[in-house]
Parts: sequence; C-alpha cells; structure tokens
Amino acid sequence: MGLKYSRRFLALVFIVVFANFHGLNYAEKAPKYSFIQEATSAPEVSFYDYIVIGGGTAGCPLAATLSTRDAKVLVLERGGSPYTNTTKIRMENFISTLTDDSPNSISQSFISEDRVPGNRARVLGGGTVINGGFYSRAETLFLKEAGIDEALANESYEWVEKKIVYKPRAFQWQTAVRNGLLEVGVLPDNGFTFAHLNGTKTSGTLFDKNGNRHTAADLLEYANPTMIKVYLHAVVHKITFTTKDGQRPKADGVIFYDANGGRHIAYSKHESNSRSEIILSAGAIGSPQLLMLSGIGPAARLRSLGIKVVLDQPMVGREMADKPSNGLLIPYPTHIPLSLITVVGINKISNYFESFNGFDLSDLSGSGGAQPQSSNPSQEAMANSTTNQAFLVQTIFGPISKGYLELQNTNVSDNPKLRFNYFQAAVDLRRCVSGMQTIINVVNSDSLSRFRFRNMTTQDLINMTVNRAANLRPRNPNATTSLEQYCIDTVMTFWHYHGGCQIRKVVDRDYKVLGLDQLRVIDASTFSFSPGTNPQATIMMLGR
Repeated sequence: MGLKYSRRFLALVFIVVFANFHGLNYAEKAPKYSFIQEATSAPEVSFYDYIVIGGGTAGCPLAATLSTRDAKVLVLERGGSPYTNTTKIRMENFISTLTDDSPNSISQSFISEDRVPGNRARVLGGGTVINGGFYSRAETLFLKEAGIDEALANESYEWVEKKIVYKPRAFQWQTAVRNGLLEVGVLPDNGFTFAHLNGTKTSGTLFDKNGNRHTAADLLEYANPTMIKVYLHAVVHKITFTTKDGQRPKADGVIFYDANGGRHIAYSKHESNSRSEIILSAGAIGSPQLLMLSGIGPAARLRSLGIKVVLDQPMVGREMADKPSNGLLIPYPTHIPLSLITVVGINKISNYFESFNGFDLSDLSGSGGAQPQSSNPSQEAMANSTTNQAFLVQTIFGPISKGYLELQNTNVSDNPKLRFNYFQAAVDLRRCVSGMQTIINVVNSDSLSRFRFRNMTTQDLINMTVNRAANLRPRNPNATTSLEQYCIDTVMTFWHYHGGCQIRKVVDRDYKVLGLDQLRVIDASTFSFSPGTNPQATIMMLGR
C-alpha cells in the first residue's frame, strides 16, 4: 500500500515539475481567469485604451502584451473558449474538430468560388486551436519585406515558444518521411530547428507529449489580469468613426452583440489617452470583411449594400491568397500510431513537403469519401481501414496567384465571397508539378517501402487520390496522366489564407490603416505572401 501511494506521489511531482518546466502554471490556466467572461456580462457602454477585435492567433499575444504596458485592454472574440472541452482539441481529434460544421462548432466552414472547401476558426486562440500544430519561423525575406527588426522578431518568437511550443516526440511515420526526403535529395539534414532553412528538418509543435494542444489563448497567461477584459461570443458588427471638418476619420468605438442579442458599444479613450486605438485582428478573412462592413472599402460595392462609406479604399479585400496544396494518399498494410506534422522538407525551388497519418480523411473528401473503382486487392484492403493511411503533401512559396474577397451581404456572421485563383500564375503550377514529382520519388524511396502495399503502384495512388480529392471541382479525364491537370483538379487548401489588408496598400508599415486615425490591422491579412512553411509562428510573433 505504501509503495502504491509513493508512486502516486512521484507521479504528481512529475506533473508539477513538467508543468513548471514548460512555463505552465495549471492553477492559473486561462479558464480560471476572471477576466475571461461571456459578453452577456458586458456593460452597455464601456471605455478602454485599446480594443482588440479578435482573440485569435495575433489578438491574444497582442492583448497580453498591451495589458502589461499600463493600458486597459478589451478583447472581443466571436467564439467561445477552447478550454470548455479540451478533448475536442487533442491531436487525435484534429480532423473531426476541423470538419465539425454544427452551429456552435469552433470551425466555420466555407466553399470558395474556386470550389475548394475551407475553414475559419471561431474560438479564443483562433487558428491555433484547429490547425495541424506545426510551428516554424519565417524566412528572413519575410521580415525584411515587412520591415520587422530581426532581433525583436527573435525575442518575440522566443516569448511564444517558452509558453506553448514543444519539441515533438519521434513518430514512426514522420521518421520515415524525414528519411525519404533526405534519400531523394531534399538536403541537408538540419536536425531540429525552428529556423526556415533549405533541406529537411524537424520543428516545433503545439502538442505536448501527451497529445494535448496548447494555443495562442494560453499566451493570455502573460497578461496583467487587472488590465484586461476578454469577452466571449462577442460578435462585432462594425467599427464607429468620428469625422470633423477637414480631418481624417478617427476610429472611436466598436458595436458588438452578445449571445442573447444584447447590444453593446465599447469606446476608445481618445480624450484621456492619445495612444488609444482600435486594433483589428480578426484574421485574413474577418479583418477585410469587418473593414467593409464599417464603411472602409470599394465605395460602389458598399453603397450597393446600403453601407455608409467612411473611406473609399478599393484595395480592401484585394490580393487575397491561399497556399495551394496537393499530395498523395498512401494506404499502409499495418497499424502505426497517428501523427500530425513534425517534419518538413524545403527544396531550392520553394516547395514545402509535409505529412500526417492515421486519420480518417473521408470528412475532408469533396467526393464524400467515395471508394476508387478498382479490383486491386490492395485498394480493397485499404478501404476496410479508413485510418491506415497517410497523406504526403506539398505546397509552395507565395503563392503568386491572387484573388479577392467581397461582401455577399451585411451579416457579419456569414462568410464573404472568396476566390483565391489557385494556379492562375504559371509559376505556381510549375512548382506544383515539380513538387509532385518529388513526392512520387519519396513514395518510391526505400525509406517508405515497408509502409506500402507491395502490389500498389504510384499510378494506383494517383488514381485513388483523384477519386478522393478534397474539393468540389470537376475531374478532367487527364488528371491521372498529367501532373499539371492533377494539380489543378486535386488542389486543396492548406488553410494559410492571407492578404486583403496588405502593407502599403491598405495599411502602412506600422499597420495603421491608410487614410484613417486610431485604427490598425494586425494579422495575416496584411501579408503579401505566407511566411515560412506554416504561418502561425509568425502571426503570434507579430502580435507580440
């Protein structure tokens, strides 16, 4: 009996030490913070130094930082708390949570005009709550183009990493992919690093060794709890402005509604604090949408919807982009543990290679998970187990192809119209073809040979992936024989949306909205290209 209790005591000691080692004080986790409340508890009128619209990947680190600078900060998040049901955001539930389209889910789905399904987060912590968890820093080029001091960027990355980023454990499938990439020449071997380097590397993850997800919402642990208020299910309808003769419009308030339909307005303290601002961090889709709903955008379109024009700004919603991704489904004959992305390959022509395995991908399939028409016994065996499969995917730098975002109506909870124009630029298509050739080589490498059905060829994999492509696009008969057509027909989102409020077009290099006072945009909508292999690290760094 004494030995049993000793073991329990040692286990408790381990948990406490482990938590403190990673900077996590579980007694102070965000769900216990009194400053996080439902918007129904908000007063009808309130005043703050800073009002942050969107408690997401950028908004949480931004608000936490501002609250430590002797400023009263309000965060308005349209979704709920990621801590309500932490089982849903564990690693093994990645696909089921991402594709949950119920009215109160933390993922809001949409279908772009390109006929490619996508998802937006609606939860405190934003995209870090529903993404694949892979953490890797931006290339130096991104920092230079954005005008961000590299030393300050590194300090800010480290601030994030100390709290929520982990070195992943070695997964069987990830190790095989890593070896396969090195085998086919995606060199050098860069070991474990957060840096963006040509070659193959292991990088960070938001999942701890037990599969628990840590998110940008955890960064609120850095906040001064006496100087911050976070309202959940606070749906912002518009930003308000004051305009005096001969002066530029000045953002002065935010109108939001709670879950019961109660109307609230929060004002910024302009008169008592010259640094007071409203900061839009609603994401690459939400930020341009809210600017338009507030009267900032292409005047003719706004007037057609009955929106009063505050500033005619035709570039709001322009230059929207999403990284296209394509890959191969790879069924394997025996069960191996599931894994999300921990390894990435970066080649010299800016293809990025990543993979995950062990998930039922039928919910991602635009064809409803239809089985390939084949008498091949390997395919029949694979069909009997929806989780004995991997997806090896490639995406590209940029991309060069750009699209647009337009309002469909004045309901902020509805998705706007989105078109990304995947592969409109020839260079994007050429990179995809080159990347697919590399993926085929990796699949045929010795490193992956023991994970393959021996009588299933790469052509079988191509045929199967075309049948199961995660989009609603028509299938060209040449899609199984032409890699160009394969890229076009099987393209899917990598959920790396950006643009719509770009630097030098909608905001200046300090992220202040051009032509207006006291309003900034700080999130991926300001990016001209997606940073690094995966942008979440850089979005959190930017918020800090």
